Amino acid sequence: MAQREFQLEQETFCCSICLDLLKDPVTTGCGHSYCKSCINNHWDNGEERGSYSCPQCRQTFTPRPVLVKNTMLAALVEELKKTGLQAAPADHCYAGPEDVACDVCTGRKLKALKSCLVCLASYCEKHLQPHLQSAPLKKHKLVEPSEKLQENICSRHDEVMKMFCRTDQQCICYLCSVEEHKDHDTVSAAAERTERQRELGLRRQTIQQRVQDTEKDVKLLQQEEEALNGSADKAVEDSEEIFTEMIRLLEKRSSDVKQQIRSQQETEVSRVRELQERLEQEITELKRKDQELKQLSDTEDHNQFLHNYPSLSPLSGSTHSSSIRIRPLRNFEDVTAAVSQNKCNLKTDAPPQEGAFVLWTTPCAALQRLSK
Repeated sequence: MAQREFQLEQETFCCSICLDLLKDPVTTGCGHSYCKSCINNHWDNGEERGSYSCPQCRQTFTPRPVLVKNTMLAALVEELKKTGLQAAPADHCYAGPEDVACDVCTGRKLKALKSCLVCLASYCEKHLQPHLQSAPLKKHKLVEPSEKLQENICSRHDEVMKMFCRTDQQCICYLCSVEEHKDHDTVSAAAERTERQRELGLRRQTIQQRVQDTEKDVKLLQQEEEALNGSADKAVEDSEEIFTEMIRLLEKRSSDVKQQIRSQQETEVSRVRELQERLEQEITELKRKDQELKQLSDTEDHNQFLHNYPSLSPLSGSTHSSSIRIRPLRNFEDVTAAVSQNKCNLKTDAPPQEGAFVLWTTPCAALQRLSK
């Protein structure tokens, strides 16, 4: 209970702008108190609007109020300082170079929690409260903190660009649409975003379909590799069994045939793996492209979406159609059959005639047919 009372005291005597103990406290007509320099700086930044509002309750004052030091509150703050009261510890992180800073904070700014596309300002958790509590401000569009809010302002008319010119393919404000873009094909930025979002969805579908088709091709290539390896292994095994039964004079030829089979196997498997690697690279690129499109699709800021949309590179090629064909599984059986035929010829009791060993060229011919 004592700790809660201490925290309430801290909140009472701290400026909601700088989050530090009040310095030269002044009180606005709505009853909220601030450091004199903090509220003056806040109003100086908004002076061109001609009205001045309370950062907490958003009550406006016209003309600008004359601020007078709240002597009673100043005395209480000085008395509390003597008791050891310090500034309330910040529960939020301060904004770093890579963060979006709160536009309301003065001095060392806190990290923004949300950006408002209507106010074109970013707010920390404390200064965001009016947007969460005030009925008119609840209608504002809040998005993730963005450093590019000013890009939503028309450089010519200093108005928010809520329209899109399809003729010139650029975001414009309402005044642009009735002046230099008067006779152009213009729509609201939201309507153009909806149309582009539909196109983006179709492009993602195309990419996803190509990914699926290419993944099927990779599986087919994996099956072909397994078939090639299995067929080659069986051919080697069968050839070994045949050559084992032959006499010593045929051992050299047996080794030659085995080497030719392995060489052809290596060539074919290398071909399959090279094509497989190329298709897997294509899958990676397609998935990367899909991720880019997803990030753009998730962008809440219409103008940022339309600004980045033209920079997307078009898909290369058309919808993928598989051209991979698995060769018959009987890849090396011709070689086995040729070796077996020569074995039968060598089993005869007749002495070898001239040219009898020419039959051994048959396995080589079978391997040559396989490579075509």
